[in-house]
Amino acid sequence: MRGILFGLGISLCFATLAQNNVLTPEKLWELERLSGGQMDKKGEWILFGKTRYDIDQNKGNRDLYLTNKDGSKELRITNTPKGEYNECWHPTNNKIGYLAAVDGKTQVFEFDLATKKSTQVSFFRSGVNGFKYSPDGKKILFIADVKLDQTINEKYPDLPKANVHVYDDLMYRHWNAWHDYAYSHVFYSELKDGKYSREVDIMPNEKYDSPLNPFGGMEQICWGPNSEDIYYTCKKKSGKDYAVSTNSEIYKYNIRERGTVNLTKGMLGYDMQPSFSPDGKLMAFLSMEEDGFESDKNDIVIWDPAKGTKKNFTAKEDLTVANYAWSADGNSIYFLSMTGATEQIFQLDLKKEAIRQVTKGHHNYNSIHPFSGGIITTRQSMHHPNELFLVDLKSGVGTQITKANDKMLGELKDIDVQKRMIKTTDGKEMLTWVIYPPDFDPKKKYPTILYCQGGPQSTVSQFFSFRWNFRLIASQGYIVVAPNRRGLPGFGQEWNDQISGDWGGQAMNDYLSAIDNVSKEEYVDSDNLGCIGASYGGYSAYYLAGIHEKRFDCFISHCGLFNLESWYGSTEELFFANKDIGGPYWSPKKPISYEKYSPHKKANNWDTPILVIHGENDYRVPVTQGMEAFQVAQLKGIPSKFLYFPTEGHWVQGAQNGLVWHREFFSWLDQWLKDGK
Repeated sequence: MRGILFGLGISLCFATLAQNNVLTPEKLWELERLSGGQMDKKGEWILFGKTRYDIDQNKGNRDLYLTNKDGSKELRITNTPKGEYNECWHPTNNKIGYLAAVDGKTQVFEFDLATKKSTQVSFFRSGVNGFKYSPDGKKILFIADVKLDQTINEKYPDLPKANVHVYDDLMYRHWNAWHDYAYSHVFYSELKDGKYSREVDIMPNEKYDSPLNPFGGMEQICWGPNSEDIYYTCKKKSGKDYAVSTNSEIYKYNIRERGTVNLTKGMLGYDMQPSFSPDGKLMAFLSMEEDGFESDKNDIVIWDPAKGTKKNFTAKEDLTVANYAWSADGNSIYFLSMTGATEQIFQLDLKKEAIRQVTKGHHNYNSIHPFSGGIITTRQSMHHPNELFLVDLKSGVGTQITKANDKMLGELKDIDVQKRMIKTTDGKEMLTWVIYPPDFDPKKKYPTILYCQGGPQSTVSQFFSFRWNFRLIASQGYIVVAPNRRGLPGFGQEWNDQISGDWGGQAMNDYLSAIDNVSKEEYVDSDNLGCIGASYGGYSAYYLAGIHEKRFDCFISHCGLFNLESWYGSTEELFFANKDIGGPYWSPKKPISYEKYSPHKKANNWDTPILVIHGENDYRVPVTQGMEAFQVAQLKGIPSKFLYFPTEGHWVQGAQNGLVWHREFFSWLDQWLKDGK
């Protein structure tokens, strides 16, 4: 025993020394997180935000900054513990609007560039969740929650201590929150005496949300060019009808006439993100064709109000649009789309009706703000988190503006990321990222991990995650194999669609093809292979645990789907389950997924150590999925652990919770892939 303890002490000592110059979980949380990036009308200053985390305080704080185009000057314009967001330039270009908390409510503030002072300008009863200035600068539209449903205590006032919820329809909870009797509504307010105080609800008494919960923001709402029309995205359905449909519409509301018109009636899928051309003559929006398919091809449609026509400008292109923005002259639309496992900027030339790819490279562009001199954007890769870049419109070359994390990351050893094309069992070529540890030596052998992506329609791109961070994993001495298996965007719609109804079929073969191919390399320790993933990736870990035939030595499943029947009976957005699983398990013709592709049907074959991770507030994949899987492993005598987060949902967002997540994650991998099991 003494010799074992002594050896362990030496091992820990060397491990600590070795990690001084590589990325660690603690250092990951020290990185600044950049977002935004809007150029002013003069082309002089770029507005953006930085978020920093305080581990001791267990929270993050976001402040606002200005920088010039070459990054040589940087001005901090907020420095408070409140956190500022939704920043935007005022139409006059001499003020910056943003949201911040005051007395427990979020209000609109304005920073005056001349005086360098901030002033509260809104005084709304319910606060503000998001806002936009009207083109004339005399009004704002904003979103706020409106309580319309009765609580149990209001229904039974003689029972003030009762803690009960009563529901008679679906969508009683969504992603990570139970329905709270309130709905997100769109309001407008006119400036009077330098203040916004009178609020007008354009959706009075409507029990619908705009923008769409839970991820929609101000990009789903806009002003018309006359500063009197408001265009908003809404899915005006309730309960079961909402749960089985993606049919959102774009509505037009006139503040003088107080009338609402549905502009996308008859268009069946998601329609959202309206935005007018600089001259106000055309309105673009994003549209999906199929109702119930959240990962359908996303197209740019342009509405001409004068002619009353709508035209799909990307219908013939085998790509899907993630985000877009009008060019400064209104002759083009620039948009983001996945291609070849990277997110790049494209240009839609409206006169030529032609599309060209503007940027290239092994990195992701994550935002898009065109101006006359180029495009301001954020860029990241597996090596580096977001920084601001200026992209030249003609060459597509990106020039880095900010260097918030360059110094820290420059002091750490980097990884090597290689693109590898692997033949699948059905004869296709599959792009797979192989990520190598710092100071990789091909003469050595390394434990290797298969990474399974979630979604399931979510590309393994050049993302820099603060959870599933490939640089962090590789820096702990692991090779990571990250295949873009069947069902991921960026490789054509056919490749994307092949996952629906076939979760445990070709995608699983793709995973095994990837790990088998890379395992042939002499530097891969094929006796120490792991498999990890979250959401559908967690499902994949569960499923592969039943069919891997001794390939892997351990598994980690975060918020994975284990039993498709019980999952269908407890998840919320049923359109997703109906499309990808095939419908309810009680259908007269029971979908094949329940018998053939549910991981619990393969649990009799489980024999490999597994770490199960789940959050209590995960309502997309309820925590009972993780409990079922852990219970199987325990009853079968398989080494297993359940990492349970009572306050987290589908993701782990708390700073200290995040560190626990990483410590347990690497402890499990090290135990089964490094420490001789």
